Amino acid sequence: MATSTSHATFGSLQSSYLNKHSPFHKGTAMIFMTKFERPTPVIHPVRVFSSASPVIHPVQLLSNGTSDATRKKSSESALILIRHGESSWNEKNLFTGCVDVPLTQKGVDEAIEAGKRIKNIPVDIIFSSHLIRAQMTAMLAMNQHRRKKVPVIEHNESSRAQEWSEIFSEETKKQSIPVITAWQLNERMYGELQGLNKQETAQKFGNEKVHEWRRSYDVPPPNGESLEMCAKRAVAYFKDQIEPQLMNGKNVLIAAHGNSLRSIIMYLDKLTSEQVINLELSTGIPMLYIFKDGGFIRRGSPPGPTEASVYAFSKKLAQYRQNLDNMML
Repeated sequence: MATSTSHATFGSLQSSYLNKHSPFHKGTAMIFMTKFERPTPVIHPVRVFSSASPVIHPVQLLSNGTSDATRKKSSESALILIRHGESSWNEKNLFTGCVDVPLTQKGVDEAIEAGKRIKNIPVDIIFSSHLIRAQMTAMLAMNQHRRKKVPVIEHNESSRAQEWSEIFSEETKKQSIPVITAWQLNERMYGELQGLNKQETAQKFGNEKVHEWRRSYDVPPPNGESLEMCAKRAVAYFKDQIEPQLMNGKNVLIAAHGNSLRSIIMYLDKLTSEQVINLELSTGIPMLYIFKDGGFIRRGSPPGPTEASVYAFSKKLAQYRQNLDNMML
């Protein structure tokens, strides 16, 4: 019953929109949709034309121009989740966990492709793990965004780090996007499996035992973390640090890892422990949620640049895309 992401899904989704005006029409494959999930409320498609309404600064649409109280009551914010692109140890089929390894060339390409998929979606703040493969993915993805704002990692580990990384130009600050790094978003720690070849480990300990370490919810590998332990830290951080940003009208990108993101999706989609262990996330494929009225609406993966993208995911995102188009004229 495992599920996996697929950008081809949105070809079917757009066809369904055209024919039935609903992404849940029978026969449409929706990302992460399985028999145990509840249907997401339908947001009807909005056709985007470049000459429709007056030009408004894109960031103002979802982030500025309203009081905090108004935002909390009626704001709509975008939440984008991206699992990092392929890493060097993914390529070598090694247990990686919290070992800090870089992306492969394929991983770089996946991050760039992810950026092209989200280039028309507003991003005000980025959260990432302490691991370079997630940070590289966030940086490379945002380099594709049409607003051309520069992601800047905030260094709050000491007063000296804060002082030495301070930006003194207000104009430059406006053209930057803060990147907050947190160990709580790291991949789960695989303990004594880190650095071992997955196939050789299965031959040594047995397929059943290794499968239990990798896919059970509450059984950790030797001296490592279970998914349950990873979820405890990742979801707590999401609730304490990220959800308040969404409540205040900020649009958030999270670039992290398979298990920390599975944990967050478990919270967002209200999955059980049995359901989340079957959830698979592909590297470099973004997942979009809309935060509105205190709840999360899963919208799937934004289409790639070579796919038809006439339809937006909400009226505000359609307006944002339209204003970007107008700014480029």
